Amino acid sequence: MSRNDPVGPSRPAYSGCCARPAPRHPADRPAVEAICIATGDDGRDARGLQAHPELLAHLWASPHLIADPALATIVEDPHGPAGYLVATADTLDFERWCEQHWWPAVRRQYPLDEAWGDRDRALVELVHAPEVSPASLAAAYPAHLHINLLPRAQGAGLGRVLIERLLTQLRLRGVAGVHLGVSRTNARAIGFYEHLGFERHSVEADGGLIMTRRV
Repeated sequence: MSRNDPVGPSRPAYSGCCARPAPRHPADRPAVEAICIATGDDGRDARGLQAHPELLAHLWASPHLIADPALATIVEDPHGPAGYLVATADTLDFERWCEQHWWPAVRRQYPLDEAWGDRDRALVELVHAPEVSPASLAAAYPAHLHINLLPRAQGAGLGRVLIERLLTQLRLRGVAGVHLGVSRTNARAIGFYEHLGFERHSVEADGGLIMTRRV
């Protein structure tokens, strides 16, 4: 699961940013993918680290935006899109949707038998063998989210705004709980999520921390 880092250095609220729903995902997709890449190295820019950083968005941003655009929110400022939250209300249904509608085309674009660099190969292998959420986690906390903000939009309270908007939407859908992934070394982000009521749930095979919250 990708690592969510919406915090950044603390500073006064930036009035130039606003959050808006993203119901027309085709127009928003390029910006969401660019932000995913620009924050893809635990909040830092992932460009230059691998030949195909767009794989990050194929795994942890674009399918969510397309599968359920009503749960997506885009942050904009005078310079353009500066962040996003994408989510799914039912992780197991989302994984089935991806197998039918998303992964086949991505797998054709990134075949396993090509010569990939180490970072790219790890992501290509995830495309061909995606993470499967534990049934116990998905039963208690069926929704999951991904949130990323560019540095210019961090530290202004926007992460809280995006998550609180999502929680309201999930309540209206009757969803019981939500989960997310974060790096265990990112104490700042963990503290932020704990402040919003998330709790440490479990550690993934790759060392990432799963955090959960009742809706």
